[in-house]
Amino acid sequence: MTSTPRHPNSTKPVHIIGGGLAGSEAAWQIAEAGIPVVLHEMRPQRRTDAHQTDGLAELVCSNSFRSDDSDQNAVGLIHWEMRQLGSLVMRAADANQVPAGGALAVDREGFSRAVTDALEAHPLVEIVRKEIQDLSLIDCDIKIIATGPLTSAALAGEIASLTGDEGLAFFDAIAPIVHRDSINMDVAWFQSRYDKVGPGGSGADYINCPMTREQYEIFVAALVAGEKTSFKEWEGTPYFDGCLPIEVMAERGPETLRHGPMKPMGLTNAHNPTEKAYAVVQLRQDNALGTLYNMVGFQTKLKHGEQKQLFRTIPGLENAEFARLGGLHRNTYINSPRLLDASLRLKTDTRLRFAGQITGCEGYVESAAIGLFAGRVAAAERKGVQFAPPPPTTALGALIGHLTGGHIETIDAGPPSFQPMNINFGLFPPLTEAVKSPAGKRLRGSEKAAVRKRALTERAKRDLEAWLNLARAASE
Repeated sequence: MTSTPRHPNSTKPVHIIGGGLAGSEAAWQIAEAGIPVVLHEMRPQRRTDAHQTDGLAELVCSNSFRSDDSDQNAVGLIHWEMRQLGSLVMRAADANQVPAGGALAVDREGFSRAVTDALEAHPLVEIVRKEIQDLSLIDCDIKIIATGPLTSAALAGEIASLTGDEGLAFFDAIAPIVHRDSINMDVAWFQSRYDKVGPGGSGADYINCPMTREQYEIFVAALVAGEKTSFKEWEGTPYFDGCLPIEVMAERGPETLRHGPMKPMGLTNAHNPTEKAYAVVQLRQDNALGTLYNMVGFQTKLKHGEQKQLFRTIPGLENAEFARLGGLHRNTYINSPRLLDASLRLKTDTRLRFAGQITGCEGYVESAAIGLFAGRVAAAERKGVQFAPPPPTTALGALIGHLTGGHIETIDAGPPSFQPMNINFGLFPPLTEAVKSPAGKRLRGSEKAAVRKRALTERAKRDLEAWLNLARAASE
């Protein structure tokens, strides 16, 4: 339920530039706090090379929100925290999930439609479909820039001028999508790795295409030799390690893919159980109808003709029909630890706040989570009340801490070393007590790691609930 505005300034709108995951989530949080929002989205007036629709919060790469395990995985934990905080993105994801083993994957069209419909229906949200090239033309004292990795050249130039920073950029890659009925199931089979059952799944949620050693070696050699798209002025821009093109991974060594996206562990060929595959290509359901599957980890800069020819050499994909081929786009982000304060405001101009991937977080849920925080702190600022950030022991607090001061520069001069980051347990403060078994014995190896992860997530959940209770009491 929308609260009643109490502060004299609470009738003044907050302006958000960018209708992606972060901007959409920020708009929802502000509106739900009783503050009017103007959400600026340049599509369809100006399109990008990666977007396919005009919908808000469109997923342009994978359809996976990754692990939903809130006990053992930092990504699953941030899912849990966002649900507790009334996230629109998580609500739409849960309503549009498709089977994906231990991951939370969504029907991308249904997900975007759910976010768009919710914001269009909210009485305090105004959506303006027009490109913003000059921030000074928006007469507002609280602006959130959430233009993400596909920030237009004009706005990116203004941001660079405002920050006094030339900006950093890397390539982000898109994986191909295959029509399900074109996959040869006499060769491929359904199975999740280690038969793991995830949200909405059965333990047999991925299509697996096996390769022999000879097939794998020929495939890797062809990947490395294949004709790639050139980027001219983008040459020299670094890739983000969490989303490397598959041919770039292959260039790092012939066994790299077999220990990465093509690892055969935890899988048994249903057609030939006694013969272990040397490598496996996995495909994950991409829409609710189950008619489309994306090639997991196969983001690529290969030219389209090269992709079709090479990927059809994969056993089971001999006659593959592609709904979308892979591609790359430029991803722009700022040096947040130097430029932003603890509430994501630009230190040199506190009227401007940044959110989402442009801050240097990486991943769908991370982007939305930073949008959630930016929205909540902007609403509090508009109401004239203090808003304490979540504790650093929580996933959201740990991610914010990394962006606003947790990163340590390793180079005194020259290019800054700050790089995009997914949420991970390495961002959390260490546990204050040694990890032990229930019987009090010290643990080692994987057993110790599992107990440590559970202890970190249990602490995070306790601390988030305590923080939420304090926030509710302060608002009463």
